[in-house]
Amino acid sequence: MGLAEDLRRLLGADGVSTAADDLLRHGNGFSYHNPVAPAAVVRPKDKEEVRAVLRLAAAGRIPVVPFGAGSSIEGQVIPVQGGISLDLGRMNAILEVRPQDFMVRAQPGVRRLELNARLREDGLFFPIDPGADASLGGMTGTNASGTSALRYGMMRQHVLALEVALPDGRLIRTGSMSFKTSAGYNLTQLMVGSEGTLGVFTEVTLRVYPLPPVIVAARATFSSLDAAANTAIALMQSGAVVGRCELVDPPTIDAVNAYEGTGWPVQPTLFFEFSGRASAVAEDVGTAEALARGHGCLSFERESDPAARDRLWAARHHASLALAAAHPGKGMLSTDVCVPLSVLPAALAQARAAMDRHGIEGSVLGHVGDGNYHAGFMVDHRDAAEVEVAEQVHQEIVDFALGHGGTCTGEHGVGIGKRRFLAQEHGDTLALMASIKSVFDPAGIMNPGKLF
Repeated sequence: MGLAEDLRRLLGADGVSTAADDLLRHGNGFSYHNPVAPAAVVRPKDKEEVRAVLRLAAAGRIPVVPFGAGSSIEGQVIPVQGGISLDLGRMNAILEVRPQDFMVRAQPGVRRLELNARLREDGLFFPIDPGADASLGGMTGTNASGTSALRYGMMRQHVLALEVALPDGRLIRTGSMSFKTSAGYNLTQLMVGSEGTLGVFTEVTLRVYPLPPVIVAARATFSSLDAAANTAIALMQSGAVVGRCELVDPPTIDAVNAYEGTGWPVQPTLFFEFSGRASAVAEDVGTAEALARGHGCLSFERESDPAARDRLWAARHHASLALAAAHPGKGMLSTDVCVPLSVLPAALAQARAAMDRHGIEGSVLGHVGDGNYHAGFMVDHRDAAEVEVAEQVHQEIVDFALGHGGTCTGEHGVGIGKRRFLAQEHGDTLALMASIKSVFDPAGIMNPGKLF
């Protein structure tokens, strides 16, 4: 029997696909990397089917690549050695909401917007917002964060427990329902950010939060990126409680205007969000406006109406989609380096200078309140010369970050795109990481070609 036939015997005909369009969709993510089609797309309906697939794969040393929403941009979901794309989209049940314990248990295929719609019924929300409507399993696998990381941190701060199917088919549970533990090695945190290289998540337990009574969004425009960055630093130093602090540069605003049909001023722009009690929010917004005006802002607007807030945030949330729409047929190369906050103005200037020097059109934006910024440019993966220039710019930006105490990836993860930077950042400890993987995955079937 062939692989597809063996899989259909385990899962039934509706659980396995070899249709060309399905293979193509699972052979790429939202990135510029060359697509590679899997031999089969497998859609298990429960943990027992996941375990059965893994046992079959381990016996035949067949690569297995977990797949969520396909929104990763570093090539994590590309099956570079073929094999099985394990699509967990059918495992999408919210298993338990515990309002008094501020936690939820869910299967990995649940999408974040669906989760928040359910949590809203109990006056709760899950704060991690990477922009895309990503799956919880994918967000856990890449240690996702996004615009809310300034206040709430990354997935790593919110995953309390995991159920994981190991490559040999064993099922383990890590963590607990308590917010604190000092018991043994923290395997939960080891699994978060492992990008499908250690096992397959079959259940995730997350910490959630009460919906804030008041939310205010604000937007400030500036004459330069430097003024915007220095405003962000001053706001962090002020002691104001800031939920989000995002920078978008003029080329990105221009692309969003074309994509959304909006008329935002094409200027360096900071987007803020503040939440909490009305009096505290009013004070924090006032602080932000005073600091922005002190740095010469051109305009400052605030919005509390939910629809108006959504329109204001569209220029940030839809930036990647807008850039993609402006360059049809190309994929995105988006850096996501993170630097100490004091280095941020120089880092933004260096990224823009590197793009200009190499003649690359692109954007500079990011979660500047925590030093995490993106330089994004659209690349035709079929044009070797274009890819080479883009990778040179990428290298220069990462070199600057690492040379100033930063990291090559603040939130996107490693996948294929950042793989070559890991040794540069971690040195000899990379071999130790590889040793850990070999303990969990001695046959090397879990998402091979990623991280190492």
